[in-house]
Amino acid sequence: MTSIRSLLPAPLSDAVAAGRLQRYGCTFAANPARSAVAPTPTRNAILPFRRGGFTNLCEALDYAARGESGLNFFDARGRLTACLPYDDLRDQARRLARRLMGAGVRRGERLVIVADTWPGFCVAFFAAQYAGVLAVPVAVPVGLGAKESYVAQLRRQIVAAGAVGVLAPDELADFAIAAAAGTSARLAGALSVFEALPESRDELQPLGAGERCYVQFSSGSTRRPLGVDIGQDQLMANIDGSLASQQIDADDSGVSWLPLYHDMGLIGFVLAPMCAQRSVDLLAPRDFARRPLQWLSLISRRRATITYSPSFGYELVARRAQAQMPGDVDLSCLKLAGVGADMIRPAALGRFADTFASRGFDASAFMASYGLAEVCVGLSFGRRFGGLRTDRRGSREFVLCGRPMMDHRVEIRDDSGKPLGERDVGRLFVSGRSVMRGYFGEVEESARALADGWLDTGDLGYWCDGELVITGRAKDLIIVNGRNIWPQDIEWAVEALSGVRRGDACAFSTDIEDGEQVVVLVQASAGDADVRDALIGSIRQTVRETAGIDCRVELISRRIGLPLTSSGKLSRSRAKAHLLAGTYDRP
Repeated sequence: MTSIRSLLPAPLSDAVAAGRLQRYGCTFAANPARSAVAPTPTRNAILPFRRGGFTNLCEALDYAARGESGLNFFDARGRLTACLPYDDLRDQARRLARRLMGAGVRRGERLVIVADTWPGFCVAFFAAQYAGVLAVPVAVPVGLGAKESYVAQLRRQIVAAGAVGVLAPDELADFAIAAAAGTSARLAGALSVFEALPESRDELQPLGAGERCYVQFSSGSTRRPLGVDIGQDQLMANIDGSLASQQIDADDSGVSWLPLYHDMGLIGFVLAPMCAQRSVDLLAPRDFARRPLQWLSLISRRRATITYSPSFGYELVARRAQAQMPGDVDLSCLKLAGVGADMIRPAALGRFADTFASRGFDASAFMASYGLAEVCVGLSFGRRFGGLRTDRRGSREFVLCGRPMMDHRVEIRDDSGKPLGERDVGRLFVSGRSVMRGYFGEVEESARALADGWLDTGDLGYWCDGELVITGRAKDLIIVNGRNIWPQDIEWAVEALSGVRRGDACAFSTDIEDGEQVVVLVQASAGDADVRDALIGSIRQTVRETAGIDCRVELISRRIGLPLTSSGKLSRSRAKAHLLAGTYDRP
């Protein structure tokens, strides 16, 4: 389970925030005649609605730019800080594309873009599309004091992508320059550095059908990071399938706080809405972490119909509302409250539904889903207005994640590769139009993941009434004396203890002389030794009661914290590697 604090980048200084307001605060450089300081509308007055059906991103943006809809950016207080209609996004992206070409960036070369939630990222991403360059969106730093580790991670991604440039927000420009030193990146710095490049007079060469689209790193691993090689055909097929599964129409608009380096944040709330000419209101993850209820206030004020979050986001706002329910929230407009990006917790969603039922929330709006970066983002979706359906296996309740979207097949196989039937747990394999080409520049890794047109997802699950049920990651499964133990069960039980926060626990097994030993890492604050000893005792007792096993408990400092993938999921394998390498400090 992901900690909210782990999504919190370093805060912006007042000066940087003011600079962004001056630059993008609804001052429409491409259309100076437009002066109204207001968000983009939900409906386009003249442009006919299209639910996808484009061959590439530039074709989709060229169409969306004929209307008035676009992207709106809000801060933690709910103030509109910037709006970027699709026509302005197109014009600014095309100008920046010519500057990339003027600087000698060639078709097919890679541009790393730090994916903070601001208009400059969107402009740079689409500039790469129009210039025929592969964008490589990467995460922002987590927390304060993370420069050294972040620069090292960014450098690994630059090297893995063979990038020729690194573009970052103003406050991260020094990070980008430091990471680029000694690599293939000859251009590095803030957007202003790239805007100062000379413009090429050559015709733009947009990335088209059959070509690559961008590279999505699946994690910021300490080893060589893997970049998912996403093609235009795969992305557009995934977007078309997801728009159809979610029944997006001309009256829909969205609100999201998901990070734009997250595949659901980028595709689900920037690229797919643009392909359906929908307006979206964006809140940065750090602002959501500061004021979670602003997420719901934006939905209410803007009468948004669609939002999305992992379970913990819904749980957090329900907990905050119990302390102080916002007076102005009306969620009756919300038609689709998507859930995904991690193991879905039905109890947490139930608490959200109960908390906000009096504010108009209809639990039938919940839509469970399953996806992964290797299929761009979404693979299966529940029914719109279908709510959550669950299945119980022993003491554990699982959420049904819907049926695979059109033009995709899923098989659940046993260890011998034989497809399994109803309610038999096995490994998920998928084939279809949105399955990745492979991992960028990684032939052996690609061959391990892809065989005979099938992708090994690495996830475990089963069929229930024709829908997918996800039970966890195959590599994370703990096996003790022939028993299968789900690490999530241990983590959730430990996180319920007093003094332990959601996202503080991580469970895995290690090899010891006598077999397997279960290890539970728990983030803890510095304190009295007796308090720490009591916490360790409580954790051990909880694990015995939950899983019937003894475990080794390690309390770790929050300074380094538990590692996450680019999708915000807990990376147990990296946590294990950190522990074995002696990386973690004691609290």
